[in-house]
Amino acid sequence: MNIATILTLGETALKLGLICSLTVLALFLSYSMLNVCDLSTDGCFTLGAAVGATVAISGHPFLSIPAAMAAGVGSGFVTAILQTKMGVDSLLAGIIVNTGLYSVNIAVMGGSSLLNMNRTTTVFTMMKDALKGTPLQGRTEILVALIAVVVVVAFLVFFLKTRLGLAIRATGNNPDMVKSSSINPVFTTIVGLCVANSFTALSGCLLAQSQKSVDINIGQGMVTIALASLLIGGTILGKGGILLRAVGMVLGAFIFRLVYTIALRLNMPAFMLKLVSSVIVVLAISGPYLKKQWPQIRRRMTHKKGGI
Repeated sequence: MNIATILTLGETALKLGLICSLTVLALFLSYSMLNVCDLSTDGCFTLGAAVGATVAISGHPFLSIPAAMAAGVGSGFVTAILQTKMGVDSLLAGIIVNTGLYSVNIAVMGGSSLLNMNRTTTVFTMMKDALKGTPLQGRTEILVALIAVVVVVAFLVFFLKTRLGLAIRATGNNPDMVKSSSINPVFTTIVGLCVANSFTALSGCLLAQSQKSVDINIGQGMVTIALASLLIGGTILGKGGILLRAVGMVLGAFIFRLVYTIALRLNMPAFMLKLVSSVIVVLAISGPYLKKQWPQIRRRMTHKKGGI
């Protein structure tokens, strides 16, 4: 593997890592801050991709971004209403919405399971034309993804420091205390999930325009990928302020995608990639625990050897 190949792998991992880090930041808000495990991520990601592609194909590439995010807000609103107003468990609410979104996504795509965007003007093609003849030519996709990530991180840091953001964080930490403080946890949950799902939909929109196609299964397994990236980022930069932790989420997404890209480069069969995702999740979850338990495990091993 020469230097050129390594750089190519790094660029691919960076591009996909930046795009998918938006979904990781969504889980950071819903799972880490709000303490809600939203399993509608896969369907919401596909919804953002489908809506964004449909709007871009109709000739409005810029409008595709707010349209996709608005669709994500709608998905988050339904999920939140199910669990806050209708008594549905949060996990079950996510599963129900994710299942229902499959039909919605097919309808958005005009009854087709695939949309081709090869001849469609997207935000990436527009940026490519704008950067023609500049030193950044050829780095269009990374630049667009980087701009989106910077904007989302900046918004997230600012939002979580506002009164509403602090109320959302308090809801995740102690709902009972929030109720006694005259804060409506239903409202904070709805707002938190709406904002989080808008990030997920934005991620799907950018990925669809980047690869110039949308498949109905484009979001399959995205919740696992995002969760693995979230845990990796939390292990690396899990302590500190919101900005540092958000940067950790982006770094976790890049590391995960780098492992994925290397696995593909090593000619690993495509059907094995789901297993790779599962293994990464297990390692990310159990790693810190095993690290803490290692001294005790080592003492037990030493004791057994001494007894023998």
